[in-house]
Amino acid sequence: MTVIRSVVFNVAFYLNLIVQMIVWTPIYFLSPRKFAWFVPRFWSRSSLWLQRWLAGTKSHITGMENLPEGPFILAPKHQSFWDTIAFYPYLEDPLYILKRELTWIPFFGWYIQKMRMIPVDRGKRSVALKAVIAATNKEMARNPRQLIIYPEGTRRPPGDVPDYKHGIVELYAGLNLPVVPVAHMAGLYWPRRKFLRHPGTIVARFLPPIPAGLSKTEFRRRLISETEAACDAILVETATGPNPPPMPPTAQRRLQELGIALPAQG
Repeated sequence: MTVIRSVVFNVAFYLNLIVQMIVWTPIYFLSPRKFAWFVPRFWSRSSLWLQRWLAGTKSHITGMENLPEGPFILAPKHQSFWDTIAFYPYLEDPLYILKRELTWIPFFGWYIQKMRMIPVDRGKRSVALKAVIAATNKEMARNPRQLIIYPEGTRRPPGDVPDYKHGIVELYAGLNLPVVPVAHMAGLYWPRRKFLRHPGTIVARFLPPIPAGLSKTEFRRRLISETEAACDAILVETATGPNPPPMPPTAQRRLQELGIALPAQG
């Protein structure tokens, strides 16, 4: 049943993306930029609605009271495509830093350019990072936006050993903004590089913001410790709750480290 529901959802998900990108094009490109955010927000909500009713996967996001007004950095765990779309409805004017090559893709690239995202040229990292910080500060001075950064860079399986990159530390120092960590275990339900979508409830939490102005060392320590502690709590809550999803080896190892015994599978 999970396989059938996953296939149906995946087909519906990509059809929904293509159809909406075409249907909304006139409204999107003719509207003021901030109003045009209606389109990706609607797509996000409709995608999560499809996930709920076709794949049987609900989304439960808490901690909205921790989102500051005005500009800040949102720093979610990155495990799944889910965490790239689920937070749009909660942000007033999101901002991404992304590879410049993405702006060259027809339709998709045009949508990106409309929203004035920050493109980055791949090359020498230190030079690119300085350019990104300067461009982001310039955009933030024009509009108080919410920068979304994935501290580990690439998607990682649930429970895996943390691998926080130095870029988030330099952005924190260079932008002088508070950082809101986001904990979740979406990869248990929408795994990376797999088509299966497992039923259940994805729990995500906006954590209390880490204030601007801390030393780089203290910020990094707090970001990792607070995010990982909250992720561990969600993992234990999910694994020990009713009808848990399959636990990948990384999640099983982490649960063992936390002293949580799982029933034999199979």
